[in-house]
Amino acid sequence: MATIPSHNNLLTINHKNSITGHHSSSSLNTNFSEINFPAKFRVATRALSRTDESSLSAVISRLERERRERQGLIDEAEGVGERWMTAEDIRRRDKKTEEERRLRDTWRKIQGEDDWAGLIDPMDPILRSELIRYGEMAQACYDAFDFDPASKYCGTSRFSRLEFFDSLGMIDSGYEVARYLYATSNINLPNFFSKSRWSKVWSKNANWMGYVAVSDDETSRNRLGRRDIAIAWRGTVTKLEWIADLKDYLKPVSGNNIRCPDPAVKVESGFLDLYTDKDKTCKFAKFSAREQILTEVKRLVEIYGDEDDSDLSITVTGHSLGGALAMLSAYDIAEMGLNRSKNGKVIPVTVLTYGGPRVGNVRFKDRMEELGVKVLRVVNVHDVVPKSPGLFLNESRPHALMKIAEGLPWCYCHVGEELTLDHQNSPFLKPSVDFSTAHNLEAMLHLLDGYHGKGERFVLSSGRDHALVNKASDFLKEHLQIPPFWRQDANKGMVRNSEGRWIQAERLRSEDHHSPDIHHHLSQLRLDHPL
Repeated sequence: MATIPSHNNLLTINHKNSITGHHSSSSLNTNFSEINFPAKFRVATRALSRTDESSLSAVISRLERERRERQGLIDEAEGVGERWMTAEDIRRRDKKTEEERRLRDTWRKIQGEDDWAGLIDPMDPILRSELIRYGEMAQACYDAFDFDPASKYCGTSRFSRLEFFDSLGMIDSGYEVARYLYATSNINLPNFFSKSRWSKVWSKNANWMGYVAVSDDETSRNRLGRRDIAIAWRGTVTKLEWIADLKDYLKPVSGNNIRCPDPAVKVESGFLDLYTDKDKTCKFAKFSAREQILTEVKRLVEIYGDEDDSDLSITVTGHSLGGALAMLSAYDIAEMGLNRSKNGKVIPVTVLTYGGPRVGNVRFKDRMEELGVKVLRVVNVHDVVPKSPGLFLNESRPHALMKIAEGLPWCYCHVGEELTLDHQNSPFLKPSVDFSTAHNLEAMLHLLDGYHGKGERFVLSSGRDHALVNKASDFLKEHLQIPPFWRQDANKGMVRNSEGRWIQAERLRSEDHHSPDIHHHLSQLRLDHPL
């Protein structure tokens, strides 16, 4: 089937000069030839060019006159674009428009206001779309992460904060990264961190962990129905070695100076240390991940919390170990009362995790519910990570037994609702894979796209490219002819300088990690002193 030009391609036809209402026919001719029009049109065009060059110019001139007669550039692009759209393209466009309209009206339910009652089975298409969208925000942490030990910037983001989404091709995300998050490696999860082999590196003790982003005005109004603060945490880039590093030992949340009224609320010690540790000798980990995230959320809530024309939400997402950090940070935000505006308006806090482990005990679960934090966990039934820690004492055991054992240091409990997927239901995926492949985030997003409810046939709903599954894995069936591990960084970060030599370009910028008002917000939160 021929490729149909999208609205973005049609905007390309008119080039940048079209925005001001000025462009030459030569530039229009050049861009017109680059578009992959349907076969019939290409044949007709070649015939015109053979018989009469001026005929093609006449066609272009007529299209230009029609453009000028329309109300504006966007209206013109949509009008011409629809002529070349198939019935399926139009159906998908209309479906997306309808879903965005519904999201504006029902976003509180999609964010878990009613614990997703009636939305998971059968699967609500708006919820599916949002789960994929936030999953892609978590996936962006992997796609941007430099995990090459031969790089002197190993452990950082490959892209600038201000160019983050554009660099990843997510130009329509509607979000801007407000802050990057870093953490120190002085913890009991050594296999979680990536380090450079170089003697002189950007940092010996820190890794980039994710980001805090905020949606813009247009996205908030037209798509989301509110302004959204999104927090995305990176998971592990090694396979599953970090599971062996779990001490399986519960520790009181208050033991790391996190505010908590109940000393019986406990979480896994490694997760807690990763969230709260700092290294004052490193400018990237001078403040803990906890301090970075709380001060940034406080700053953004002060700016947007009392907007007259928009509600505000806080959505925290993460995959794998990043899901554990998402749980901890959401709990902390709510416990510190940062989800309240100056006028006392309560801001909903939602956690969406993918393949996340258990984090704390029963009291941690209870406290999350008391604080009103909504949690939805997406898991692959064949994934071992959601079964850890707490392999023997967990929420699946009788309630009476859990009450007796809740004081033990290895008694864990999942939080919130669970959406269980099975990769063996997808006709695209290999039925038998290793544990790390079953844990793959891109595969989970593929499974979400085809999930319609328990017992329902697997049918991809959004047209999301299944080739993404093999971006960093070998999960797709061989007959699909998608190479495994196909995503490669161009030249491994090497660029040619003005002298023609290949070097590793300078990457770190002060705006990516420096927050001049962090001391002010720490003081207001009383985090500059132990609680």
